[in-house]
Amino acid sequence: MRRILLLITDLQIGGTPTVVRELAFRLHRPPMVRVDVACLAPWGPVADQLSAHDIAVTALNASSAADVRTLPRLLRILPQYDTLFSFLVHANALAAAASVFCPNVRYIQAIQTTQPCPRWHWLVQAAAQLAAERIVVPSQSVANAARDWSHVPAEKIVVIPNAVEPAEFQNLADRPIADLLRVGFIGRLDPIKRIPDLLAAVRLLGPSVHLHLFGDGRERGKLEELVRRDRLDSRVMFHGAVPRPLDALAMIDVLVLPSEAEGFGLVLIEAMAAAVPVVATNVPGTRDVVRDGVNGLLAPVASPKLLAERIDRALHDNALRQRLIAAGRAEVAARFSWTTVLPMYQELLGLPSLNPDP
Repeated sequence: MRRILLLITDLQIGGTPTVVRELAFRLHRPPMVRVDVACLAPWGPVADQLSAHDIAVTALNASSAADVRTLPRLLRILPQYDTLFSFLVHANALAAAASVFCPNVRYIQAIQTTQPCPRWHWLVQAAAQLAAERIVVPSQSVANAARDWSHVPAEKIVVIPNAVEPAEFQNLADRPIADLLRVGFIGRLDPIKRIPDLLAAVRLLGPSVHLHLFGDGRERGKLEELVRRDRLDSRVMFHGAVPRPLDALAMIDVLVLPSEAEGFGLVLIEAMAAAVPVVATNVPGTRDVVRDGVNGLLAPVASPKLLAERIDRALHDNALRQRLIAAGRAEVAARFSWTTVLPMYQELLGLPSLNPDP
């Protein structure tokens, strides 16, 4: 039996935990392949979802990023696995440290971001990648960042895009646009996402446009204060984190991702699969997924006025809206479905062909 451990920083609701969860669901096929998951942080809601699918989860219960007790805790379980596949810089660094003590395990790491700061993350990743056989990235933009900022050799990098199961989103495909125009954001409430730009764009769009924010994070208090200051209380709703993107996508007419940096933007392909048009900023990672005017609309970063113009077109130009929806769904089916992506992971891990259904 193959035994693979997926290691991630935390299992809170978010893009990379979703990637890990969906990959574990599809690779775990006892008695041929056993996939377990570990996280550096305490137990989170994605751990509950994994456990419900009979996937073993170990929380290493780090009290901080510098908690050295996670290494012996990992080393206690690591020898039972033939492969450790780690995600994000803190988990990659821990995996690299563990490789000194468990040299017979195969080490694969994943980088998921193009965010340039903090720069020390890329310096840590430069050291960690020396212990990895392969570095997996979701887009060419992340490959470029890994090469340029962490000096990862090009021959070590494997581009495997994020994926969704299109059939899971089918029921949302034919709903009509709402009378009250609903713009949505799904993701972390983090400075890198530039939510204040989206608030400014919504203010410009007028009273018929409402904004639904799905997610949580350190920016929430600041954003709530901005909403109060600009008297947008009746037009902006904070929903908190949602365990299923389907629940959020069912409540919106356009998805907006106004980030200044993305590694891929999993929510973009989730929205495309659900027939929700996407408007995003023209930044690395995002433009690996969104082709302006084809399967979505792109606006310059930090430009609320132009962002508002793109949102307005996606809401009111029905011919354009239908073209974007059709092209987005076709793009997901061709490039970003598990039917296409799972064989890439199977080849990387040396696994037999498996059914993509979780």
